[in-house]
Parts: sequence; structure tokens; C-alpha cells
Amino acid sequence: MSLKKVAAKLFARRIAKKTAKWVNNPIQTQQKVFKELVSSAAKTRFGKDHNFDAISTYADFAKKVPVRDYEQLKDYVQKIIDGESDVLWPNKPIYFAKTSGTTSGAKYIPITRESIKHQVEASRNAILSYIHETGNADFVNGRMIFLQGSPILEEKGGIKLGRLSGISAHYVPNYLQKNRLPSWETNCIEDWETKVDKIIEETENEDMTVIAGIPSWVQMYFEKLNAKSGKKVGELFKNFQLFIYGGVNYEPYRAKFENLIGKKVDSIELFPASEGFFAYQDSQNENGMLLLLNSGIFYEFIKADEFFDENPRRLTFEDVELNVDYALIISTNAGLWAYNIGDTVRFISIQPYRIVVSGRIKHFISAFGEHVIAKEVEEAIKEATMQTDALINEFTVAPQTAPKNGELPFHEWFIEFERPPSDISKFSSLIEESMKTQNSYYLDLIEGNILQPLKITKVRQGGFQAYMKTIGKLGGQNKVQRLSNDRKVADGLSPFQI
Repeated sequence: MSLKKVAAKLFARRIAKKTAKWVNNPIQTQQKVFKELVSSAAKTRFGKDHNFDAISTYADFAKKVPVRDYEQLKDYVQKIIDGESDVLWPNKPIYFAKTSGTTSGAKYIPITRESIKHQVEASRNAILSYIHETGNADFVNGRMIFLQGSPILEEKGGIKLGRLSGISAHYVPNYLQKNRLPSWETNCIEDWETKVDKIIEETENEDMTVIAGIPSWVQMYFEKLNAKSGKKVGELFKNFQLFIYGGVNYEPYRAKFENLIGKKVDSIELFPASEGFFAYQDSQNENGMLLLLNSGIFYEFIKADEFFDENPRRLTFEDVELNVDYALIISTNAGLWAYNIGDTVRFISIQPYRIVVSGRIKHFISAFGEHVIAKEVEEAIKEATMQTDALINEFTVAPQTAPKNGELPFHEWFIEFERPPSDISKFSSLIEESMKTQNSYYLDLIEGNILQPLKITKVRQGGFQAYMKTIGKLGGQNKVQRLSNDRKVADGLSPFQI
């Protein structure tokens, strides 16, 4: 056994013991994080504006600090950009993570010395957790690839600015640098298609053991590898053992990936965001991701179906229930306070607290009161794929509220097939039945003749990538919107329909 493997296993055992301590004391751990956050920020501008000195309980905090999104926080961020210190957190952030805003253009999410430390530790501990559980550390001697954004950073108000994945590239530990691909020069290429071609040149003859990235863009890498070499990824990289992913649900891609790879490989799901690293898959035998309770983040939850009420109830861990969708609200050591990150989560275990990401609070279909969320459409496409011979590359769903010829409205599913089902009617019916089973509102609308059954519109191969390119979101951390309550994405796809 190599020295690196021995060291990895010993380190993994040590981290597992530390993790067990807070996993077994979740409420106390979160209470400690809460007190440390409020105390640390009491003298900041935000802390003074919200009378942090008078906060001693969570109830105090909930009264004094309203739930916010970026639009309601950006005045504080602007003060940081203008040069002010001690605004949201002591001193100044060391980075801004740049993300796409919905109404105000780009968002600049602060990252502090304290928060980046937890981001790096969480990504490391996800791999160590896998090693500890499985005993497999063979991959540490091979090559590892992380498909990510450019590490070239700009400046905003004297603070370094970039995409989260590009910022993270500066924190790869020394013991992984020799194993890591692509090269720095290749990582700095902005054009995604050019970058992937160069990555293939650098990796096709290497002993790749770990591959990480957002599934849709890793799929593009795999497809190009396959086209160039004529081999399955698993034939090309015989020691490929571990796929690490985040950003989107892997299940709709799993069948396609296994076909491209030619064998099954273990996978680890991560839940990182510019606002913090929230969870990672800690077990190959259990579903869901372990919510990180000791990483400088205090969590609150609002039931998704109550979120847009005038005064929705804010919950902490003591009050959450299994299999309920919650908007995730965070307060962090980067200076985000009662901040709505836009994601919804669902608890599938409370001993320990494990979650799945169920969608985006603003990404849903409810044109007729059906309240369809991402988790439901992803589960439906998964079930239909498993029960037919279809393979899909990508999909999205939108309502058709004004069909021609006096038809009833319907949900339109735009699907790019790698291999179309031999029976498209059966495939469509399987999706339809799954949706009716999962969502009683949808069932009632179908049975009440308010909606007609869904319709599938085929998108040509490469169509989703072409669409993402037209809107300037090809590659990196960008993801296809899984569903929407309007026709914006559907209209954008119209040139790429079959």
C-alpha cells in the first residue's frame, strides 16, 4: 500500500470521528454556531442596524432580522464595494463570488477568510468520508480532473472577484497538485468548447481515477472523448473509480452516463454554492446528503407552499418534518443574514439530518395551481427512462397555456434524446402516470379536464448546448433550468426542435 493511501485512510478516520461528534449533537451544534455568528457580527454595520447586541435567542433574531434575498441585501454589498469595512462581517471579504442575478444583473456574494476555510474543508471531507466508509483509497494515486470555471480573478472595489469554481481552484491542496488536471493554462480558457477540447488532449492518455463537475458538462466531455477515441470512458480510463458532482440532480443523467462509461462507478453528490457549502453525500448505502451543521452556517427553513404568504413561519431543526419541501434560509460567517438562497430542500432523514435538493423556490409550474416542482419532473423522467429503452441527454418543462385550435392547455416536455424510446406513447404515459401519482393537484386538473395530458417535443441532439450558448451560459457552473412557469426557455429552444 502506498504512503499516500495509508495517509488518506488515517486522515479519513480522524475526520470521521470529528464529524460524528456534531452529527450526534445537532441542536447544540447549531445553537453554538448561531451564538458565534451573532456575537462576531455585533459591531458590524449590519449588526448595529439590527441591534445584534440585544439578541440572545433565536426568537430575538427572527424578530429583528427579516428574511432577505440578494436584492434586499445589495445596498450593504455596495457599501463593501465602495470601500467600507465591517459591513456584513468583521473586516472585508477576501473574495466576491460572481453569480447571475435574476433582476439586477450580476450578484456579488461575499466570501470571507472564515467561510472559504469551511468551503475547502467540506469538499475535502466529502472525499474522506467516502474513503472511511468504503475503505477504497486506490484512486489517490491516479489523476483527478475537476471541470470548472476559469481561475483568473478580476477585482471589484479592491476585492478579488470570480466564479466560485475558479476561486476554489486556488485552494487545491499541495498533495493533490501533482495529480490534478487540467493544467492551469487550460483551466484559464474562457470558451467552454475550446476548453473541453484542450482538456481531452491533456487527459486522454492519462490514468484518470476521479472526475468531477456538473453532470451536463461532464457529459459533454465524455461524449467528445468517446467520439475521438471510439472507446467507452471506462475502457479509456481503466482505473476510473469515482465521479463527484453537484449543481443538479444526477438521476436523469445516470443511465446516459453509465452507457458512456461502460461500467458503474461510485459517485459522491455535493451541495456547494457561492453562499456556502451546505451538504455532501456521506454514504454510498443511504440516500441524500448530510447537512453540515458545524461549518459556520445557521439554517432556517420555510415550508415551500407557505413561502409567498405574508408572514410565513420560520423553522429551525427542532420543527422540520420528513418529506416536506422547505426554502433554505441561511446566516453565515460570510455575512449573509436570514438569506434566501433560492433552493428548496427535503429532509429524508433526521437521524442524522440528510436532505435532497428538491428544486428552486422560483422554478416551478403553477400556471393552473398545480405546484409542480423540479423533484417531481426529475423523478418522472427517471422512472420513464428506467422502464423503457430511452436514453436522454437533457430536458425542461414549460406550461402551454394557449394552445392552438381550442385544445386544453398542457405541460410541454422538451426532451433531447440520445436514444429515443421505441414506443414514445408508452414513454409519455409513464411520465404522465408518475406526475399524477406524485402531485395530487396535477391529478385533479387532469381528471377535471382543466389540463390535457402532457406532450413531448423532441429537441435535436446538441440542441440544449446550442441554446445555452445563445444565452451565454455554456459550461462552467451554468445549468439548464429544469422547469419554468413561463415560455421563455421554451421559446429559446424553438430553433432546435425536431
